[in-house]
Amino acid sequence: QVRLVESGGGLVYPGGSLRLQCDYSGIITSDYSMGWFRQPPGKQREWVATSARDGAESYADSVKGRFTIARNRGLGAMYLQMNNLTPEDSGDYYCNARVEEFRGPQDYWGRGTRVTIPS
Repeated sequence: QVRLVESGGGLVYPGGSLRLQCDYSGIITSDYSMGWFRQPPGKQREWVATSARDGAESYADSVKGRFTIARNRGLGAMYLQMNNLTPEDSGDYYCNARVEEFRGPQDYWGRGTRVTIPS
């Protein structure tokens, strides 16, 4: 059973930094990618960053140059270092794992961690 648990959210003032962590377990294949999504207040969930199966990183334009995704497969952990935060970065941040299974790719989600940047 795949399990994802986010941590590290909180309140930080504009220009500050936060480091989110996603602890994951239950993925028994190496054929998976992981990423971060966020849902700003009153808006739809949006993609933030991905760490692909081969380790390649990709970022939404809105966070490029400020956020860094990293993964430690041995520990079963993924991180999102967020620098120079702005109020537009506020929202609930979710960890995602897309796992290739015999039935096709399956998405798994954590329950989220809240990031608040006051204006």
